[in-house]
Amino acid sequence: MLYRLVTSLTRTQKQWLFMLMDAGVIAIAMISAMALNAAVNPDLPGTDQLIPMILGLVVTGSALSWWFGLPRFTLNAYDTRGIVRTAGFALVCGGFGGLFNGMIVPPLSLAVYFNFSLLLLVLAASWRILLRYATIEVYRRGMNRMRVLIYGAGQTGQQLAAALRHDHAIEPVAFVDDNPTLQSQVIAGLRVHAPSAIKELIARKGIERVVLAMPSISQPQLARIAHRLRLIGCEVHALPSFAELVGERELKKRVSPVSLDDLLGRNRLEAELPGVSHAYSGRRILVTGAGGSIGSELCRQLIACKPDCVVLVDHSELGLYNIDKELRDIAHGMTIVPILGSVLNEQLMAEIMQEHRIEVVLHAAAYKHLPLVECNVLSGLNNNVIGTKVLADIAREAGVERFILVSSDKAVRPTNVMGASKRLAELVVQDLATRSAGTRFSMVRFGNVLGSSGSVIPLFEEQIARGGPVTLTDPKVTRYFMTVSEAARLVLLAGSFARGGDVFVLDMGDPVPIKKLARQMIEGAGYTVRDAKHPDGDIEIEITGLRRGEKLHEELLISPDMLTTPHHKILRAQESYLSEFEIATALKDLRSAIAGLDEDMARSVIARWVERCKDAEQTAQADEKARV
Repeated sequence: MLYRLVTSLTRTQKQWLFMLMDAGVIAIAMISAMALNAAVNPDLPGTDQLIPMILGLVVTGSALSWWFGLPRFTLNAYDTRGIVRTAGFALVCGGFGGLFNGMIVPPLSLAVYFNFSLLLLVLAASWRILLRYATIEVYRRGMNRMRVLIYGAGQTGQQLAAALRHDHAIEPVAFVDDNPTLQSQVIAGLRVHAPSAIKELIARKGIERVVLAMPSISQPQLARIAHRLRLIGCEVHALPSFAELVGERELKKRVSPVSLDDLLGRNRLEAELPGVSHAYSGRRILVTGAGGSIGSELCRQLIACKPDCVVLVDHSELGLYNIDKELRDIAHGMTIVPILGSVLNEQLMAEIMQEHRIEVVLHAAAYKHLPLVECNVLSGLNNNVIGTKVLADIAREAGVERFILVSSDKAVRPTNVMGASKRLAELVVQDLATRSAGTRFSMVRFGNVLGSSGSVIPLFEEQIARGGPVTLTDPKVTRYFMTVSEAARLVLLAGSFARGGDVFVLDMGDPVPIKKLARQMIEGAGYTVRDAKHPDGDIEIEITGLRRGEKLHEELLISPDMLTTPHHKILRAQESYLSEFEIATALKDLRSAIAGLDEDMARSVIARWVERCKDAEQTAQADEKARV
């Protein structure tokens, strides 16, 4: 009721109300002061004789209250400055009372006016503070306030607690501090606890968020504390000092992204790669793995080409939902068809090809995370090799014009299951290219894509964000890098250049040392590298050793013989392949291994046939050298 009354008044009405309340307080203070002195001095005039004096003080005091600006102080802003003004107001009122002493009524003891000033200060400040707390409590009682624990009871933490007291949506509950001398004390009205009590505090007091108010400690230390707190299951936020926020010194830039040119080892090629709209405009296109990093970017670039229909296939519900939603916002007048399913489902793939009259297939669906495929050999081979075979056969039977396989640099002389699976998928497509009169089959091979799922960039960013260490398999390891937009454009260009059986690669510049990349990312985020020469650095680069099947250096070409294409940055590789009989035998053995859940047999199949193709390539190279 009180809150409704106060909030329903206009600002001018509130100011008049506050001035009237000050007038009432003046009268109460004067009567109380005289009552106190009457107990000591019974010769004071009677109350009826003092009415003119009280009325005079009320009128004068009301004017003084307005002059001191007390009615203009909002309850929420009534703080130390308001109390100081109230003290000045009470002192001046007492002075006016002493000045008029004996002029209106018989003389009074100066002690009366001294007590009057003290009582006026206490009462004028008290009614404001009490009314403020009453209205805030009534207002907050109906709200679901966020309960916050402040980590750091220093100056920044105290300033934060003071600021949050004026916030109706957030309630500071307690402090936590590493300093033992502060623990168990009460600072800014909140008890200080030890960090070991955080888990119990969160459970007992219903803490929803921890705010780190320790701007003086290093960022890696802050990141480690935040990471530890997140493991408890609480949301964590870091706060810079208020001096930094208002510009006492420059606010430190937390993240400074590394130049993409430094990561790529060359200039970006998006502007150099020609447009591909003519090859896809008005076409009906199927994109597999549409929810992945490459697949989703292919879809975005395809939409700019204004195709007639784009069918999105992915077995990840979330990935498919996200890209479908994104495309529908920009694909005005185009048909977008999301299909939740696997390329291994022959019936589903055949129905899609027939129903939507597919003309171009962009096959980006694959398991590509090297350690995971190494641990899940049968799943990786089934999806990457058999899935490619199923889709390519159906595309050929349906009379699709072009089929483009998205491959990997790990398919070149592979030392791991993922790379071998991609090389075997290439051999499957190369075989079909030799026997297909209508469908033009081609492949695109490129290195690591910046920011794609499973790539090293997001991993390093996550490790740096939690204070390190940054893990590196070997100090000598190098990789080729390209942007996701470059990769997608290369795939689309391959479709327009393809003649059948082609393997396209991009001139990717020099390979990038991963140790150099890790150092650049650490320093770009504002930290220093901790090593033997710099033991006081922020983040350490930890060497973990090469993973099973991992190479020190990736390659893009099996054969050094290269052919040109209509674009000087895109090259066509001339590579040997298996015969139709050899491919049929390899796939038969691989299917048997998968059906029998025989991982050793599956490994022997890829070792036999991928190695045979490698041997054939080496023999061809030797013959070429002999002829020369």
